[in-house]
Amino acid sequence: METNSLFSSVPIGNRTATNRLVINAMEGNDADQNGNPGPKTYRRYRRLFEGDAGVIFLEAITVTCENRARLNQLSILPHNQKALEKFVLDMKKINPQPLFIWQLTHAGELSSPDFSRRVCVKPLPGYGGDLLSEDEIDEAIDQFVLGAKIAHDAGADGVDIKLCHGYLGTQILRPYNDRNWKYGGPWKNRCRFAYEIYERIAKEISDPNFLVGSKVTMWEGIPGGQGCAGPDTACMDLTEPLDLIQGLEERGADFILVSAGNPNLTVALAHPDKRVPDYAYLHHTFQREVKKVVSPKVAVIGSAYSVFRDGKNGFQGVEEGKNTLLYWGDKNIRDGVVDLVAIGRQSFADPLIPAKLKAGKNKEVKWCTLCDNCMELLVRQKNTGCATHDKEYASILTEARQKEGKIKFKYA
Repeated sequence: METNSLFSSVPIGNRTATNRLVINAMEGNDADQNGNPGPKTYRRYRRLFEGDAGVIFLEAITVTCENRARLNQLSILPHNQKALEKFVLDMKKINPQPLFIWQLTHAGELSSPDFSRRVCVKPLPGYGGDLLSEDEIDEAIDQFVLGAKIAHDAGADGVDIKLCHGYLGTQILRPYNDRNWKYGGPWKNRCRFAYEIYERIAKEISDPNFLVGSKVTMWEGIPGGQGCAGPDTACMDLTEPLDLIQGLEERGADFILVSAGNPNLTVALAHPDKRVPDYAYLHHTFQREVKKVVSPKVAVIGSAYSVFRDGKNGFQGVEEGKNTLLYWGDKNIRDGVVDLVAIGRQSFADPLIPAKLKAGKNKEVKWCTLCDNCMELLVRQKNTGCATHDKEYASILTEARQKEGKIKFKYA
């Protein structure tokens, strides 16, 4: 298993990942009442650090408590500074090797009106919210920059400015945002939000070893969505996402985590499942196109790899052994499609998977069954984890269904 390229080191900016397996940002919705890491947060990340991935992304941590999607979401505000410093120290004591990068987010129209203020750049059917002003976007930029400073001072290795999956970054970047204002209409206005955050971080955090990058949705799959040809068409056009990524590199991006879809609206595209596993191949195309337009100094991280698991996944027309996580991760790295491979739901199922695979203990891996019960827990605003392999989360889900009944939900 040592010959598999997944287990070779790779530079990211001025840092080095000891292997090319990446833990995607997966929300556990288990912070304490102040937005600090709670006992279950500690337990989840302790296992991830024991798992020895090359990079671990901290789940979406909100830069504002006023607009958030989760009831028990981690927050990155001045009152969280000390708790976050302790969190980093405790994780690095377990294993100092993984690069720990924090995904900074603002929920915008995905904020839950049950406990926060839902806001939008242009009302989207089924969502909407209070219309954001230019001053409020300027304030959001300040919040992202402050979050990056807190992350740096707390000891994080870098930040991911979230520009994906329907959150505020996506909402501004969409062609659907054709509103006549500073942050809408022409592309030069819609990309301004992301670029100003990067420029401010580069200016205000003078540390060449602090990594900055973004998870980017290449095609959202809805009319007017990110990566569409216009505000009223769903036809794919990667011109803007690729231009965005080149602009981010010009402003210092060390990595791009390539994604697609919107878990609220196009869930099978965002993370391919056993019903439609084939969407995973589409992600490979997006990854390759990003790799073409960035320089070798930008690490390209691919997502949507959990669905490949051990080959028991529903893919058709492929030889046995050539439809697994290990196969496609290794192949796409060797073929220059990606530099690193990220797993999300699989990390819930078995946080120790990098160490197990590296040691050749494939039979000991607890594979994700692609049931998406973890997503149901998150939508129900419950503590989130694997309800298949962890009895505690299975009990939480069973109790929620008994009390609240079955739900036909949109993923969030």
